[in-house]
Amino acid sequence: MTASVALRQTDIDVARQVLAIEADGLRALATSLDSSFAAAVDVLQAVAGRVVVSGMGKSGLVARKIAATLASTGTPALFVHPGEASHGDLGMIVPGDALLTLSNSGETAELADLVAHGHRFGIPMVAITGRAESSLAQAATVALVLPPAREACPMGLAPTTSTTLQLALGDALAVALLTRRGFGPSDFRKFHPGGRLGAKLRRVRDFMHVGDALPLAPPETPMHAALLLMTEKRFGCLGVVDAQGRLAGILTDGDLRRAMGPDLLARHAGDIMTPRPRTIAPDMLAADALRDMTERDRPITTLFVVDPDGRPVGILHIHDLLRSGVA
Repeated sequence: MTASVALRQTDIDVARQVLAIEADGLRALATSLDSSFAAAVDVLQAVAGRVVVSGMGKSGLVARKIAATLASTGTPALFVHPGEASHGDLGMIVPGDALLTLSNSGETAELADLVAHGHRFGIPMVAITGRAESSLAQAATVALVLPPAREACPMGLAPTTSTTLQLALGDALAVALLTRRGFGPSDFRKFHPGGRLGAKLRRVRDFMHVGDALPLAPPETPMHAALLLMTEKRFGCLGVVDAQGRLAGILTDGDLRRAMGPDLLARHAGDIMTPRPRTIAPDMLAADALRDMTERDRPITTLFVVDPDGRPVGILHIHDLLRSGVA
């Protein structure tokens, strides 16, 4: 084995050891959860204002991510740097808010003014710390104490496992809160309107063509007129509607090929349409619509969008979904 190959193998071994140590810590954290966790969720759910997340150093970086996760999942939250808090940013924290503070030692001096401010104005505080006897844990409304866990750093000095546990516990709080609130995909989309995620969480009504764009005709429409309408509307199909305006069938290129013959133009749209076509509701998620169009035995490129009475209100083309990043 060459020196370079041996070095790469050593790197991989070190990485696996780090991941194994942190995984052991996460398993210990999951086992250690008790009623304190539910009490912390109670405190954060009851907040009328915002959850103010704070920490110093590496804990501060984790706190920023926790604040972002809470905010994007239905719990208003912001990060306040403890050093800046002592120089005016305490004014951002008001009655009706709650504090979520992170410190592995529980003795971070920079958090002192923030904790004192919380006590002064009756602001509840959830603390995430590694020491139950620490000043931070004793000052908290609810203390979430991390289990003893070895840092992945070989010297046991660099925050590694401890920050992983903080981050995971923050995720657990955020998910528990969104579950309690019944926070669903439509709520999620409000906070994620951009990119592919936003596209997938948009509704069919956001993509469908409406009004004069709809290729619709009654069943008695002569085939020459039906063909002209299909060509004009450019969807490759024609919706056939009954006297009450309900979708009775669909006429597609495939139907035309199957009906091809010398008498085709002498027939009517209702004679060769496919009855009871697949349709979709306007409030269905765009991602569900795309799956319905592509994952069945017979993939299709267009779907008529109908109201509860079966009347067409729009038409959806697969290209509109793909162009917008729904796939």
